[in-house]
Amino acid sequence: MDRAIKNFKKYRYLLFELTKKNIKLKYRRSYLGILWTLLEPILTTIVLTLVFIGIRKKNDATFPVYILTGRLLYSFFSQSTKQAMKSIRSNSGMIKKVYVPKYIYPLSNILSSYIISMISMIVLFGAMIIFKVYPTVYIFNAIIPLFLILVLSLGMGLILATLAVFFRDMEYLWDVALMMIMYTSAIFYDASSVGAQWIFYFNPIYHIIINFRNCIYGHSLDPQALFISAAYCFASLLIGILLFYKKQDKFILNI
Repeated sequence: MDRAIKNFKKYRYLLFELTKKNIKLKYRRSYLGILWTLLEPILTTIVLTLVFIGIRKKNDATFPVYILTGRLLYSFFSQSTKQAMKSIRSNSGMIKKVYVPKYIYPLSNILSSYIISMISMIVLFGAMIIFKVYPTVYIFNAIIPLFLILVLSLGMGLILATLAVFFRDMEYLWDVALMMIMYTSAIFYDASSVGAQWIFYFNPIYHIIINFRNCIYGHSLDPQALFISAAYCFASLLIGILLFYKKQDKFILNI
């Protein structure tokens, strides 16, 4: 453990530079640049609101906020895991030439996506003001689901980065999995309207979104959702670390 901490401290500047580089590359050749971080969730929310507002059981004036609380967390998870999955193969040239702790690559992708996601939260706060969703003291609890989504993304990112080195089809399989995750996360519908409630127990994103919405709408954390999401998050992180550590020496033979 001491060795790992010392190694991390030694390469923390590289992690910072890679994270900064990833953010710059995302908006390279874009006229609006990082402004897209704000425009994308706004435009997506407008479309989803117009399409799905008809399925709401009641006239909910805060429906755009409801969508944003789910969409922002799912978007971060989706983008960060896809980038982390490609991180080892996309940096194969550097990996073959110099020694750098290989976990730096997926970690930098996760962190850059997280920073961009946190900037996108400006849109959520703006929507809260427009649609009169007034924050309460419970909004400070939002740090818990935001931390859990980071842990889950890191764990899944390490797992996917490892598997993608040996199985190139993982990119296509993960796209299908993400579509299933999105439709079972209750981003644009009320989960209580779904008959098969058991399906939500297999989706940690859904439970994280529940508690994030609770914080935004002025409610306390749901203990069951917190337990389930925390269990999934830290289990995925443990599995990701062990799998990545066990297979990282074989990466160079397959990239």
